Amino acid sequence: MPASTTKFLRVAVLADSDTRWKWGSLTANRISPAESSNSDIQESDIRLDGYLLRGRATPTARQLEEVGVRADSLREVTAVEFLRAMEREEYDLLVLALVGGGVQAILHGLAHAWKGRTKRPVVVTGYVGVVYEKLADGLLLRHGADLVLANSRQDADRFRAVYEGVGADASSVTEVALPFLGGKPYVGGQDPYTVVFAAQPSVPESRKDRTYLLDRLIQHARLHPDREVLLKLRSKPGEHTTHIEELPYQKLAQKTDLPANFRLVYGHMGEVLDRTDLLVTISSTAALESLHRRIPTVVLSDLGVREALGNHHFVGSGCLASWDQLDTGHEPTPDPAWVARQGVAAGGPSGGGSYETAFDAARARITELLAGPGLAPLTPYYTPVTAPGYLPGILARHHLAPDGSPLPGAPAADKAPSPVRQIVRRAARGAYRHGVQRVAPVIRRMGEL
Repeated sequence: MPASTTKFLRVAVLADSDTRWKWGSLTANRISPAESSNSDIQESDIRLDGYLLRGRATPTARQLEEVGVRADSLREVTAVEFLRAMEREEYDLLVLALVGGGVQAILHGLAHAWKGRTKRPVVVTGYVGVVYEKLADGLLLRHGADLVLANSRQDADRFRAVYEGVGADASSVTEVALPFLGGKPYVGGQDPYTVVFAAQPSVPESRKDRTYLLDRLIQHARLHPDREVLLKLRSKPGEHTTHIEELPYQKLAQKTDLPANFRLVYGHMGEVLDRTDLLVTISSTAALESLHRRIPTVVLSDLGVREALGNHHFVGSGCLASWDQLDTGHEPTPDPAWVARQGVAAGGPSGGGSYETAFDAARARITELLAGPGLAPLTPYYTPVTAPGYLPGILARHHLAPDGSPLPGAPAADKAPSPVRQIVRRAARGAYRHGVQRVAPVIRRMGEL
């Protein structure tokens, strides 16, 4: 039932990886009207249903547990199964935490499924973290949602410029902040002093560069035996996150004699930051989490400052440095104006507000939409008229026709997969991951001979 007639808010999140489930579920809680002090709805009155889009990066039980977000229900679905569920279920808020092509396909599928309906959920989408590549492509694939969330003032300006530049409605762009910022401000004094390197699955990509970073991290541990040096890993071998990891650091580390003060760690990033004195990364969103807590943060320049690495996003931050500088004790000082523009460390001298109010505009907009007489049909920028050579392929990947309807032969939502099909599906996913992490690198090396 709509939130305007009941205090019980129904929220659905569709995600395609562990990191997007984390962003989507936390965002849903942050932007729900229940989070507002002026709302009659309390957090306990939110029902959160999670849907995991079946694919190569569907999170494992361990990954979901690590995220730490609890849903009232959680199930794996195909795009068509999800759309059929949306025809039956009534929700107030729907968060699409997907890659851009997935968002576009679901938006067209929902437009078809909800044709003729005015009572529908408010549809929200956005980005998991730093947007450093495919800005126009990703944004236009997300156009059509009621709210397109921007994680900072800088992103909001860029998003509106892209939409306005192609003649698309930019009113959906809503400035918020990353939903997983928080934790206690850094005060120092860890014993021992702890250096954390936040690894990324696909940055950098080559064996040479990843081996270099691992060697420098180990070298730093040997140069500073009084420090604890941690390699924070995103996933275990065989698991996938948002990006494919062909060369896991775990496997590279197996061939090295590791010093006693060097460890590989998993777990919730916030808990690791609780014991961090220096956070080092190439371009991970963990850098923004660290800066928000005022932990000394370094974005490495060893491999260059390049768009392919994503560390170009941190130009002007004051955080760029090399391992040579870190080995001699250098700690960068972040630029407060740059940090404030990224939506982190809000409430500081240049913050211009509080992190706790960063989601107020989104809540107000959602409350306004839910209180209205009905919502207009979803109207993405891409249509068979505006992108006839692009859109059909995106929809077909999710078994949808150009008009958003399910293609013949698409899986039925009311049929649970048989035990044999479940076994085959798990085996196929395992084979895919094996191919990515073992076979593909071998073939690539052979091709370089």
